[in-house]
Amino acid sequence: MEHTINHISTSTIQNSPLSLEQQRENFKRNRFIAMPLAGTLIWALLGLSAPFVSELAITWMLYIGTGAIFYLGAGLSYITGEKFFSKNVAKNSFDRLFFVGMFMSLMVFAIALPVAAIDHTTVPLSIGILTGLMWMPLSWAIEHWIGYFHTIARTFGIVVAWYLFPEARVEAISAVIVAIYIVSLITLERRFQTLKSN
Repeated sequence: MEHTINHISTSTIQNSPLSLEQQRENFKRNRFIAMPLAGTLIWALLGLSAPFVSELAITWMLYIGTGAIFYLGAGLSYITGEKFFSKNVAKNSFDRLFFVGMFMSLMVFAIALPVAAIDHTTVPLSIGILTGLMWMPLSWAIEHWIGYFHTIARTFGIVVAWYLFPEARVEAISAVIVAIYIVSLITLERRFQTLKSN
């Protein structure tokens, strides 16, 4: 009888949903480097390509390249151990929050596209800022400063580069974004290694 009660109690605990705080603790254990690694590679490629292609070509490359960051990040996640779509990785509310934040950022393209039709030089400015917004909810979710730093530094850096380098906006903005990505990657990896050692 006692064995049966213990078995029922164990089953109930295992099947009971985790609290939001427990889900957050599980989410915080992730590495979070696949997406910024993809962003670093894409923006570096865009910046290096810009001097050698036409304005029309680089505009299309900005749209296609930034759209490809998610897919490249998903692929890299199997190398970094994050495995975005693995059936063996338990998903929780904070995973959904991350993807909702990313979807929210993409929806703001509804503003960027009409503005770009008026002035195509705004594309690196608007896309560079919009695709960095998802770092804010990530920072809140993992209770770490890096996401706030990333979005704020990236936004101000992009605006400054856009005004200071009117003849090389893609190159300058790409350099700002890549530099901030590198800081973010180093910080996230150090954070992850600290969590692993605790």
